[in-house]
Amino acid sequence: MNCKNCNAKINQNYCPNCGQPTKLKRINGQYILSEIGSVLNFDKGILFTIKELLLRPGQSIRNFVLDDRNRLVKPVIFIIVTSLIYSLINHFFHIEEGYMKFEETKQSTTGHIFIWVQDHYGYANIIMGIFIVLWIKLFFRKYNYNFFEILILLCFIMGIGMLIFSIFAIFKVLTHIDLMQIASIVSVLYSAWAIGQFFDKSKFSNYVKAFFSYLLGFLTFTFTVILIGTLIDLVIK
Repeated sequence: MNCKNCNAKINQNYCPNCGQPTKLKRINGQYILSEIGSVLNFDKGILFTIKELLLRPGQSIRNFVLDDRNRLVKPVIFIIVTSLIYSLINHFFHIEEGYMKFEETKQSTTGHIFIWVQDHYGYANIIMGIFIVLWIKLFFRKYNYNFFEILILLCFIMGIGMLIFSIFAIFKVLTHIDLMQIASIVSVLYSAWAIGQFFDKSKFSNYVKAFFSYLLGFLTFTFTVILIGTLIDLVIK
């Protein structure tokens, strides 16, 4: 028979060319439990990824980019999952009101965009990451990482950032102590630490450049929103 994946001829349980099983097992309860276990695995899965990104973010992400892409959860999947967790917690507990509040007396397109950012900060954070990547690329250009490799770095870091907000939100619900402003500071400091560690943890200047990359990325995102909103209002009027 021929392999259903690569069409090579096979007469064993696995294809000698691509390793695809000759016959897939049927999906049952055991398969579902196995898949859940693989996601929650401390040696390989989302919990392992979170642990590594909290303890040694720079080294872990650099290993993913350059050496081994099997142990960590794929960055796009990771940021989607963390964004979903963040969005669900915000939906029920409205955590964004604790650290981001936008109001204006006269409605404008810019105002509507900022309100959308406020209500969907998890998704807006991903868009903001593109601006931060551009500044990181500028500040750390001598390290010769390309745009997409730095984007992967930001996917992992921003995923952890959203988990930080989520944890502080749960703490707020349980204790009725509002520390969401502290969560913002912790998230920025973590991002600067992780970015600096990714390039060279021994250089203090890297952490400073990482901090300003994050700050300038945020400011550039804000300026772009204002510019787009203003241009739209001018066209409409």
